[in-house]
Amino acid sequence: MMFHSIGFIGTGHMGGALARAAAKGEGGNPIYLANRSPEKAKKLARELDCKVADNHTVARHCDLIFLGVKPQIMERVLKDLAPILKERTDRFVLASMAAGLSASTIQAMAGGAYPVIRLMPNTPVAVGAGVIQYCGLDTTAEELEAFRTLMAPAGLVDEINEDLCDAASAVSGCGPAFCALFVEALADGGVACGLPRDKALAYTAQTLKGAAKLMLETGIHPGDMKDGVCSPGGTTIQGIRVLEEQGFRAAAMKAVIAAYEKTLSFEHKG
Repeated sequence: MMFHSIGFIGTGHMGGALARAAAKGEGGNPIYLANRSPEKAKKLARELDCKVADNHTVARHCDLIFLGVKPQIMERVLKDLAPILKERTDRFVLASMAAGLSASTIQAMAGGAYPVIRLMPNTPVAVGAGVIQYCGLDTTAEELEAFRTLMAPAGLVDEINEDLCDAASAVSGCGPAFCALFVEALADGGVACGLPRDKALAYTAQTLKGAAKLMLETGIHPGDMKDGVCSPGGTTIQGIRVLEEQGFRAAAMKAVIAAYEKTLSFEHKG
């Protein structure tokens, strides 16, 4: 099975990133883009050779409907679309990327037991190096496989139990921001030591990319990678000592936990 028409309601950072991935994997079927700011949708449509639409058109005609709106406004958006969805006699799937909103909550907001795919993407999906966790409610195995195939150009696409979605979002969904902060901090250190800003940023980003690739391709444990760089009495172990003194690992863990707890609050408010 494959989806014959794909629609995006919301083409901001995350919706736009997923639209870019879908444009690479949709196999020639039309993609419709709708956004609160029509100019943003038009710009992305020109880039990806997609069609511009409004929310109602996407809700009325698309087989797979990506809901790229913030958790705080999801209920309002779906309340507006509910009468249109209710009129449909064909099968369609809602795909929600809203943090903290369960698939059953999306069904309740949409006013029907429609098939829902809950996905947790991150922004690097736009360049094919992202992570998408997903799960389905009232979906078929064929629909989930079609979704996985569609999203394959995005990077790692992994099916998980829904009770793990919030934790996954706190790690890989928020992770690019945490990584960006780390890259900026290392680059600032390089500038403090005399490196030009552009070189410090380039060296740091490539180093982070290389370390991640080494772990993924070799399976090396991060602790072993760290030990392999820390020569006795050397420079790296002194840097590690300072990071430990400053609570680097504890701070990183607390950041994930804080993001997770905030994600849970969206569901409770819903």
